Order: sequence, then C-alpha cells, then structure tokens
Amino acid sequence: MSVREDCKKASECRYEAAALSTDLKNRVLVDLADELEKRADEIITANAVDIERAKAGGMKESLLDRLTLTPDRISGIAEGVRQIVALPDPIGEELGGWKRPNGLLIRQRRVPMGVIGVIYEARPNVTVDVFGLCFKSGNVTIMRGGKDAFSSNEAITAVIHDVLKRHDISKEIATMITDTTHEGVGEMMKLSEYIDLLIPRGGAGLIRSVVENATIPVIETGTGNCHIFVDESADIPMALDIIENAKTQRIGVCNACESLVVHSGVSEKLLSAMEDRLKKHNVELRADSRSGEFLKDPVAATEEDFGTEYLDYILSIKTVDSVDEAIDHINKYGTGHSEAIVTSNYDNANRFMERVDAACVYVNASTRFTDGFEFGFGAEIGISTQKLHARGPMGLKALTSTKYVIEGHGQIR
Repeated sequence: MSVREDCKKASECRYEAAALSTDLKNRVLVDLADELEKRADEIITANAVDIERAKAGGMKESLLDRLTLTPDRISGIAEGVRQIVALPDPIGEELGGWKRPNGLLIRQRRVPMGVIGVIYEARPNVTVDVFGLCFKSGNVTIMRGGKDAFSSNEAITAVIHDVLKRHDISKEIATMITDTTHEGVGEMMKLSEYIDLLIPRGGAGLIRSVVENATIPVIETGTGNCHIFVDESADIPMALDIIENAKTQRIGVCNACESLVVHSGVSEKLLSAMEDRLKKHNVELRADSRSGEFLKDPVAATEEDFGTEYLDYILSIKTVDSVDEAIDHINKYGTGHSEAIVTSNYDNANRFMERVDAACVYVNASTRFTDGFEFGFGAEIGISTQKLHARGPMGLKALTSTKYVIEGHGQIR
C-alpha cells in the first residue's frame, strides 16, 4: 500500500483505539512484554542484519550503539512496557468541574489525541516505546522508522501485530510505514486529514525537516547540547563522577553532556583531574584559552563548538567567573534540553534552577536521567524542548488532549 493508504486505514481505527478499556489495554501490554522476551532471538537476528548493513555503510560508533539490540536491552524494553501497565490510564480523567449560575454543569475530561505519527531514525527500541504509550493513552500510532533499522522494526512490529490479533484488535492501530524514501516521509508529513500530531525523534536535520515541512501540528523533540556547570563550591569528586557519567555512559544520546562550564575558582583543581578521568575514554577536550591553561592536551574551542551536539567523544569547556555568567552562557548556547549545576551553595542552586531556560534542570545529578523510564513514565515518546502543550520527557498524559462535557436541563441562551 502507499503511504496515504496506510495512514487512511490507520485513521479509521481511531475510535476503536479510544474505546478500548483499561483492562484490555493492560492485558495487551503485559502480553507484549512477555512476547518480546520470548522472541528476543528472532528480533536480535533481524537486528544483526541492520547492524551489518550499517557497518558496511560506515555508521559511526555512537549511532551503532543506538541501533544495537541485545538480550538485556530487550528485557529493558519489556520492563518499560510493564511500567506503562502499572501507570494510571489517563483517558477519562476528570480535570475539573464547576456549575454555572444558569445550572449548566461543565466538566473537563482527558481524551486521546487520535492519530499520532512518529518519524524516527536508527533506534528500534522507539518502536515499542511509541506503541506502548500511544496504545495505553487510547491513540492510533503511525510509525516511520529509518531505513537503517528496517529489519529490526519489521520484526518488532510483527510481534506487536501478533499480540493485537490475539486480542481481536485491528493491527492498523500500530501501523509501520515501510516506505523509507524521502518522498514517502515527505508525503506523510502532509497528511493532516489522517494524522493529528507528528513527533520527530532523531538528529537536528530530521527534526528541522519535519518542523519546516509538515502541515500537521508538530511537537519538537529537540537536540541536546546539554551543559554541566561546576560551581566554586562544588564537591570536586562528585563533580568528576557526574561529568564522567554524563559524558561517557552513552555518548550517542540526547541527554549526554556535550559542554562543561567551570567556575574559575575551581578550574585548576577540577580540570587536570577531569582530563585524567576522561582520557581513559579517549574524550577530546575543546577548551577556551582560560580552561586550556590547566589541561595537558587541549584543542582550542571555536564559537561553533559551544553550540554543538557532538554525540561523540568530544567535550567543549568554558571557564566563567560567576553563576550568572554560567547561566548566560548556557542560555545562549543550550538547546533547552537538560542542564546541570554541581554546587554546595543553596542560593546558587536556586538561582540556576530559576534562570536556566531548559526542559530539565538538575542540581548535583547527571543529565543522563532525562528519560521517561527514569522519570517513572515507563518510557517516553520523545523529549520535548518546546513550550507549548508538552515539555521534557513525554509520557502518557502528554499524548492526550481534553474536551469539555456540559450537562443541562433545557437551558437556552
């Protein structure tokens, strides 16, 4: 079928999806989690085809890491689905109600968005996260994964469809677009008659393309030029642990630290120790002139470095003289994703939290926690860096809208 036909058939299931009971949705998701683990070998075999193709195409290490599925990762994906089961169903939640002087009773109720389209790159785990969250929140989902993860997505979608069939639910509630051409995704971005909301997940180029070309409302899941600011009062061993974790635990993710900002009062003490710590991970340090004084092997940072999401073993470094200067630097070069301060100063912590403009702001913790699973959402459909409708990791409630229901007894105006 064509992209248009796929989206049309999916859209025809919107009322079926909205009417599913909480009990049935939970039973489907429990079965899905079990089935993913039972069929892990099948999924990993398909994933190996994608990895082989990606290596032959010269895909860089950070993106290969995102693409790779292992038994442990599949178990983690299944656990995320089980966490979604444990969460309250948002559909039908009463957000408020009041009675007007004329006797009308007005209530605001949470309802599904309808049909959510998600365009993403080489991350097959997203297929499960997207389906689980959209399904629990009463939505149809139309997924368009990247060609690099085609075989993996096909195998995972087959598992989802088998589970839906077992429960007599239309498989089009979870539609995977198999056309991976630019023309196909371009057509999908224009189908506003079938898709209510579009969410891109991927690199800056993909997100920019969707935002600029879609005729469907878009939630921008932005790139992550995430900063850690080490304040003058910081506990240095704590700061070193946080920096190492945020930079190197997984480099190819949007919540990894890309930029370090250091107070001049601790730059000498911190930077030489940090260089030794990061050297074992082969991290290249791109430093301004003040920071470079305390490093053995720095690369001179350019203006572009301070605004770059590397997704690689590279870290930019800036030395400042105050928390206000750090905040100004972060607000200038940040992408509104996740920013952190390491400090023992209560006033500076509060100042940082209040004035840094980002979806997630941390005090004395790694930026790597910006994640739906870590926030207790089970999974996430994306991390929104915009300010309308949703911001930060998007769980079940972010995939709903509201409607007003009004009861009267013959009132006319």
